[in-house]
Amino acid sequence: MTSANTSAKYSGVKVNPCSKVDRNPTKTAKSERSLSDSEIPKFWTAFDQVGLVEGLALKTILLTGQRPGEIAHMRTEHIEDGWWTLPGAPVAKLNWPGTKNAQTHRVWLPKAAQQIIEELNSTGMVFAGLRGGAITGLDKAMRTICKQLGVEEKATPHDLRRTHSSAVAKLFGRDAMNRITNHKEGGIGDIYDAAEYSDENKKIMEAVANKFMSLIDGSADNVIHHQFDKAQ
Repeated sequence: MTSANTSAKYSGVKVNPCSKVDRNPTKTAKSERSLSDSEIPKFWTAFDQVGLVEGLALKTILLTGQRPGEIAHMRTEHIEDGWWTLPGAPVAKLNWPGTKNAQTHRVWLPKAAQQIIEELNSTGMVFAGLRGGAITGLDKAMRTICKQLGVEEKATPHDLRRTHSSAVAKLFGRDAMNRITNHKEGGIGDIYDAAEYSDENKKIMEAVANKFMSLIDGSADNVIHHQFDKAQ
């Protein structure tokens, strides 16, 4: 029978031949998550148990919401007056890989993150590994932390970024989240973001960092809400 005849023969099939086939009962594992408010202080404390540089890098991911790979390659040459400029294109001589979307990004480093950078007192690579290159092993560090905390739903370095992003979106909206995380959705508005939203982005970054630090320090909820209201 030719393929044409075959198509003609089955073109009028009205019953799904797979309708009685059982679905795979195995549930797909969740590939992403955010830390809850109650988890943030626990993880923050545990960051101190996986190595100085690794722990501070993980803290900085949570405080800034930037990509783990970009945090790992942070350079002091790109930080000025509290602003971190992430060149979109790779800079080979600085071992800077470029941003994921190849778009230059400028992000305010909240005071808590600036204190971390000052603590390291680095020149060049902020979070340097044993050989002076970008720190590695952040995924392994998070797996160790999850095991120590007995966390059933594992968390990754990228989930720290997602935790920050979720806080921004919840409090300031999706557009603010896209600006802070360097998610470009296209349109003429993208061109003006860096120039027109600096003050607002700075307030957003400080507000979210203040929220996290309030949770970590055990401050009252009304202090957190005051910070958000002030930022807006």
